[in-house]
Parts: sequence; C-alpha cells; structure tokens
Amino acid sequence: MGLYKCEAILLAVRDYDATSRMVTLFSREYGKLSAVAYGARRPRSELAGCTQAFAHVDLVLAAGKGSETVKQCAIRQSFRELREDLDRMAYAALLAELVAELWPEREPEPAAFELLLAAFALLGSRNVRITALAAALQLLALAGFRPECGRCVVCGRPLVFPARFDAAAGGGACAGCAEPHLPAFGAEGRDFLVRLLGLDFAAPGSFSVTGAVLMETERLLGEFLTWRLDKPLKSLAFIAAVAGDKTAGGRER
Repeated sequence: MGLYKCEAILLAVRDYDATSRMVTLFSREYGKLSAVAYGARRPRSELAGCTQAFAHVDLVLAAGKGSETVKQCAIRQSFRELREDLDRMAYAALLAELVAELWPEREPEPAAFELLLAAFALLGSRNVRITALAAALQLLALAGFRPECGRCVVCGRPLVFPARFDAAAGGGACAGCAEPHLPAFGAEGRDFLVRLLGLDFAAPGSFSVTGAVLMETERLLGEFLTWRLDKPLKSLAFIAAVAGDKTAGGRER
C-alpha cells in the first residue's frame, strides 16, 4: 500500500520508546489503526505537537506489517481543552476507549467518526456528563447495542412503569418479569434515555435533568457497557477517581 493519507481522531497516545510515541487512531477512511510516530517525543519534532490524545488530524501513513508509521501530521482541531481540564479529559477518554472497544481494526464506520468528532466539540462547551452519556449511548446504538426502553426485554410487551433495568438482557424489564435485585428504571429515566439517544449534536438545544436521574442513568450505562463489552472500561474508574461520588441534589444543564 505504501504511503497513504487519512483523516483521523487520536484515541490514545503512549510512549513507544525514549523518542517515539504509539498512537491508536480512528480514521474516517480505514477505521481503527495503530501507528508509531518516530521521534515524536523530541521537542523539535514536527510530530510532537500534533500527536496528542483526542486531536483531529490529517495524517500521511506508511503501511507496515504490525503497525503503520506516521510520516506527516497536521492538526485540524487540537481539542486542547479536553486535555487541560480533568473532567473533560475523563469523559473524552471514556468515549475514545468505547470507540476503540466497539470497532475492530480496519473497519471503517464514518457515522461513528462524525459522532465522536461532534461529541468532542460539544464536550468543550456543554455539560460533560450529559454530552458523554448521549455520545456513548449513540455509539452503542451504531454498533448494534441500542438499549431497549420501550418494551420489556423479557416478555416483549410495552414497558409499564415502575420497571427495572436488566443490563444483561439489553434494557428495561417490567416488574413482573424482572429479578427483584435489578436496579429501578422509572419513566423519567426512560424519557431522559430516549432524549439522549435522539440528541442532535449539531443543534443540541437546552434541557435540564435532576441529579438523581442523571446518576441513575450513568449507573445503568456503566452496567450496560460492562455486559456488552464483557469487561469494565478503565476510563470509568478514571471518571470516579476524578469526579468522586456526585450527590443527587440540584439539576444538571
């Protein structure tokens, strides 16, 4: 394949050796790729400034057997604000890790690329928790894992509230079908979930949600992610460490 160009979002960046970096990128044209940016850790390297986590870049890559090599890199959007604020960094890391887990190497998904790009832009200016929740749910839906919130996942009938959320089965379950130990799933939580799944990142509008419903939805998403991916995401622990436990009072906007 030789040299080729692509537009990409850098999902993760780590040290490769004393002078180089390894990047995991999600490209519009080729999907997820791994590439080595030789010399990128040197301060005067042309690659130093643009091989940063969450950056939106244009790349020239050289094909390799194990991983690609970054030959050229130009920044379209740095998303510097996502790296300089711990809350924004934590939630951007969640979305980046989710994309890396949902799509295998070299499987293009332009809709997911556009969604991640729009979410990163919105994380810099809007409520990070609501933005990340909406993006994570929509990424899951694109990958075929949309949570069911209109019908009982056990009996198939229209969901009657109060209900419970069965993450293993894929969504809401009516009280008669659900195991009693499952977390509660109320009508307000369902409405919020539907709103997030339909959120237009180009014109998100404004709305508010109680802290209790927001926390409930975050817990349900965490369980849903663990079941769908068959493992917990490292970024969820990072979010807990940075943000701590949130109280249920007040409203989030």
